[in-house]
Amino acid sequence: MQVLVAGGAGFIGSHLCESLLGNDHDVTCIDNLITGDKNNISYLLKNSKFKFINQDISLSDFNLNEKFNFIFHLASPASPNKNNKKSYINYPVETLLANSQGTYNLLELAKNNNAKFLYASSSEVYGDPTVSVQKENYFGNVNPNGVRSPYDEGKRFGESMTMTYFRKEKLDTRIIRIFNTYGPRMGDDGRVVVNFVKQALSGEPITVYGKGDQTRSFCYIDDMISGLNKAMLKNGNGGFVVNLGNPQEVRILELAKMVRNMTNSKSEIVFRDLPEDDPRIRKPDISLAKKLLDWEPTVEIEEGLQKTIAYFSKFSE
Repeated sequence: MQVLVAGGAGFIGSHLCESLLGNDHDVTCIDNLITGDKNNISYLLKNSKFKFINQDISLSDFNLNEKFNFIFHLASPASPNKNNKKSYINYPVETLLANSQGTYNLLELAKNNNAKFLYASSSEVYGDPTVSVQKENYFGNVNPNGVRSPYDEGKRFGESMTMTYFRKEKLDTRIIRIFNTYGPRMGDDGRVVVNFVKQALSGEPITVYGKGDQTRSFCYIDDMISGLNKAMLKNGNGGFVVNLGNPQEVRILELAKMVRNMTNSKSEIVFRDLPEDDPRIRKPDISLAKKLLDWEPTVEIEEGLQKTIAYFSKFSE
């Protein structure tokens, strides 16, 4: 199959490109490298079935002449850490455009190619949830004009655009709400697992925001890639929305202690003010993913952290 991966030089995107090539597909990666990193795909460039295009999908004159069977839309800044230059806090307009105009451009491309389309949404569409387990039919609790809104509302708009093409154009679409994903090649984007691992390995204080009693559900990258592939290959007319994530809920302070112990670090755990609109809880209901996609995560957090720590240890030696 001919596959386009928008945002393919990012963390999840690069792993997806690798997986698709492993299944003998022809893969085109398009990325403007605002938050993606060409180093993530450098080894793939040697593969004759892989092509990289440095282009912004949100341009009004966006156009690709290639034909595609599958289009994955993963193009968007994703880190909320304002102290990191690659965060969507520092690229708010670009984030909104990637998920609005960019989504429109890729949907038009899918329509013209009669291609299957997958939109990578986020658990952030649930905002700061008022329910302890988030199901796909929960409409969320999002601040529409807060500091995190370029990402939260961008993803919600992208979902609406995707479903509009499903209903109006009969396009075969699927929306995947990705919960916190971690693993090798995450890069220095300021998200919590990378922060904790790097701080622990270097002996720096491990920074916990608030009291650390907020929760997240961490899904290892291999499990996420499996879910994305299954979602795209699902037969039928599309039009479904499904959570992908690990339902094992972990408190942030617990994660910090876990990383410190697993790295044998002497780092002190320090506490800082909680960022604005930071969600208190995250736990996906994956019943639909089990039923519809026959998918659930298999990598326990201890195993995933070991692999992630081993990866980042190579850069701290």
